[in-house]
Amino acid sequence: MTSVSGVPAPPSPALDPALDPASRLAAALQRLPLVAILRGITPDEAVPVGQALVDAGWSLIEVPLNSPRPLASIAALVRAFPQALVGAGTVLLADQVRAVAATGAGLIVSPNTDAGVLAEGHRQQMVCLPGVATPTEAFAALAAGAHGLKLFPAELLPPAGLKAMRAVLPGGTLMLPVGGITPDNMAAYRSAGAAGFGIGSALYRPGMSVAEVAVQARRFADAWRSAA
Repeated sequence: MTSVSGVPAPPSPALDPALDPASRLAAALQRLPLVAILRGITPDEAVPVGQALVDAGWSLIEVPLNSPRPLASIAALVRAFPQALVGAGTVLLADQVRAVAATGAGLIVSPNTDAGVLAEGHRQQMVCLPGVATPTEAFAALAAGAHGLKLFPAELLPPAGLKAMRAVLPGGTLMLPVGGITPDNMAAYRSAGAAGFGIGSALYRPGMSVAEVAVQARRFADAWRSAA
């Protein structure tokens, strides 16, 4: 993590692997509740980009499975950053959950809600964040064992929609909007009840330099803290 003076602060301690998935998620969210979505990253880029994120205080990193050699990138991130909750995004099948678990990763993120994916995630002791866009999907995901909900696509679900969903969902439900999130609209979503966010192309796109990712990582981290 980087301090206000710009001098790197001591690294965060490793997440305790003995914690249950919900507790691991809570610990990561407490540090900084932003999920880095590194769609399109390659294994050669994974650790340098991951280092930029960790230096900026990020503790949740996702490599979508439609990236080049995603399992290699995930495995490299798991080895390099025990202080982070690392895993896969765009997880659609139970077989994919097992493949991700074999890398040592602890996080499964999906664009949809699939009971088979959630069941396998629980069998593998992984944090499961399925995608939802309606109250019906949200209740189904919670009933199937979701640890939190990816509100997706957030471009179609403004803060008022999140607030309305929060009014009917169980208290304490973790809602993380994903899609179209910028430093400028985070405060409105947070006021509506967002527990964190997933950040994709505004943070990382193929072709960006590590320095560019570092700048964006600090911008989003600062925006979250200033919105408190």
